[in-house]
Amino acid sequence: MLGRQGAGKGTQCIRLSHHYVVPHISTGDILRAAVREQTEFGLKAKAFMQEGNLLPDDVILGIINERLERDDTRTRGFILDGFPRTVGQATTLMEITAPRCIDLVVDLVVPTEVVLARLAGRRVCTDCGANYSVERPPKFGWVCDSCRGDVVQRADDTTEAIERRLAIYERETAPLTAWFTERDLLATVDGLGDPDEVSARLFSVIDQRREQHR
Repeated sequence: MLGRQGAGKGTQCIRLSHHYVVPHISTGDILRAAVREQTEFGLKAKAFMQEGNLLPDDVILGIINERLERDDTRTRGFILDGFPRTVGQATTLMEITAPRCIDLVVDLVVPTEVVLARLAGRRVCTDCGANYSVERPPKFGWVCDSCRGDVVQRADDTTEAIERRLAIYERETAPLTAWFTERDLLATVDGLGDPDEVSARLFSVIDQRREQHR
């Protein structure tokens, strides 16, 4: 699942995971888990993070590969949330998942002005990472419905920081979407509207692809 920050990838990946009973793999979640569990690549990632450095591709892909080797993904498949982000990452991903194949890549498209508004109103649980917004707050104050943690605005959700992240995403992802299109893997889905409406569009696209592969 590709898409700008604020496109709703996380929400829709969770819905897809429940609907199709397929593991949802968020790179942020598995990175934190790998560091916590002190896996081979988790320890490597921790060293880079402690030095304040960005993680190199081989560490990120190593952590993803560790997760893909587990029984649930080997039997049920997987939904990758927000990864890969570059053609180089995509090429290596295709290599490490062989002989399994990537069946479909969805680009969840939302206009820039909508993304900016969503991210400005986004709120996140400091404990479990659950996403909320000014429009869809927790049930009881700014306390997480799931874990009772504090729900706050992310420090990097300022307008300037958001615009900078979006510019980087566009620069890196334009070649990636073309790369997947050349391989007949990319489907573009409108991310505007109620989450149920977006889910229905995704179900339709995925079901059509599954029929083609039967």
